[in-house]
Amino acid sequence: MSVPAFGLGTFRLQGQVVIDSVSTALELGYRVIDTAQIYENEADVGAAIAASGIPREELFITSKIWVANFAKDRLIASLRESLEKLQTDYLDLTLIHWPSPEDQVPVEIFMGALLEAKRLGLTRQIGVSNFTIDLMKQAIAAVGADNIATNQIELHPYLQNRKVVEFAQSQGIQITSYMTLAYGEVLKDPLIQQIAQRLHATPAQVTLAWAVQSGYAVIPSSTKRANLQSNLGATALTLSEADMAQIATLDRGHRLTSPKGIAPVWD
Repeated sequence: MSVPAFGLGTFRLQGQVVIDSVSTALELGYRVIDTAQIYENEADVGAAIAASGIPREELFITSKIWVANFAKDRLIASLRESLEKLQTDYLDLTLIHWPSPEDQVPVEIFMGALLEAKRLGLTRQIGVSNFTIDLMKQAIAAVGADNIATNQIELHPYLQNRKVVEFAQSQGIQITSYMTLAYGEVLKDPLIQQIAQRLHATPAQVTLAWAVQSGYAVIPSSTKRANLQSNLGATALTLSEADMAQIATLDRGHRLTSPKGIAPVWD
């Protein structure tokens, strides 16, 4: 897989809160950190990574280009700014965060600029986030499926996004699931709780294990040491085919994030 299966997300975490979260996660053994320009926490994430003393080659750092930086002359400049904040010479993965609102900047332009950033050595891999099937097709036409490591999308038991997943996988594009725990909503689900009880696991571990076993990368975030530690336990958990089939029945198209003016028309 192009993208490691398990990492730490930093959405909505800033200042000392994100520094503590990243520091604790790295101490516990996390090596994948996901951030974004719009999170306004790249400098804090960079400070936590630098303070950890972990060699750069052991880490996998992802950031995402914000929509205001899609113009050809702006994208690479903004990526260099991100690198400066993160105190690194390169990213392991750089994503287009959301499609360009009203197609103000055509997909071929920003994907071309992102591919150029890869050629310049500013990022090892490139990919997309929140892309529909049509947008993925446009991205593939622009840079080729081989150059698209992942499509990072909202994906959890209540929103399983099967059409997008099937198309991405048919093109060899990995799926990264964000909001895998649906802001905690799925943790209260009776079926998830039942499976967790039987396996002597937590509902979060069951949900994360379901996503990883489905072939997705996951990036759960937490500010609590106990949860960061517990979430890691999902990588050691194996769900049965029956468990996986039962969780598949929970899909209800329940989307939690769709920002006005930015979100595409979802599949």
